[in-house]
Amino acid sequence: MILKRTIIICAILCGFLSSAQNQEPSSKNIYLKANALFLPIGVLNAGVEFQVKEKITAQGDVFISPWKSFAGKYAQVYMMGFEGRYYFQEAFKHWYVGANISGARYIIQKYNYWSDDIFQYTDESPTYVSSDLYQDGYSVMIGATVGYQFQLSDRWNMDLYIGGGSIQSFYKGYHKELGVRYDTDPTRDYNRSGEFLPYKGGVMISYKL
Repeated sequence: MILKRTIIICAILCGFLSSAQNQEPSSKNIYLKANALFLPIGVLNAGVEFQVKEKITAQGDVFISPWKSFAGKYAQVYMMGFEGRYYFQEAFKHWYVGANISGARYIIQKYNYWSDDIFQYTDESPTYVSSDLYQDGYSVMIGATVGYQFQLSDRWNMDLYIGGGSIQSFYKGYHKELGVRYDTDPTRDYNRSGEFLPYKGGVMISYKL
């Protein structure tokens, strides 16, 4: 049901993009950008946004969190994504909506495993402390974005945005010290989960080439 709703949202956004296909800009611009919220903690979130039509842009971006341990939590994430954006006024100015798809590879400890509660995968499985467990896998994300771009100068912009949608994950769960699987299941190798959550956002500082 969640995935179906996300696909419908993306289809509506794609309709916006298609309706503006006949609008040619007088000149096409390209912006390099980096997320100012993550750089201070050693996480790179950077991208390139380029103009396609008068009100349409396309963006490719990467998110790299190299931390094997951050505040005691596993936090390695390597994500790449693509997004199409429709600006209500003109490209790179003011309000916009977008549709995106991303893929991620990660070794993390999910937020619901940060406590010291007792965890048991099935009634027959051993019991563990939740904070001793982590996840190793990959995800596919499809969703929508809403944002607003401020023009700071002739070449500099600030892009505030948030995006979310369906996250389909495939992972294996391990114990930090023992190295054993906590989610063993004879019927499948990977554990699977589907969630509807925000998965991108921040403050991008953009430079016009």
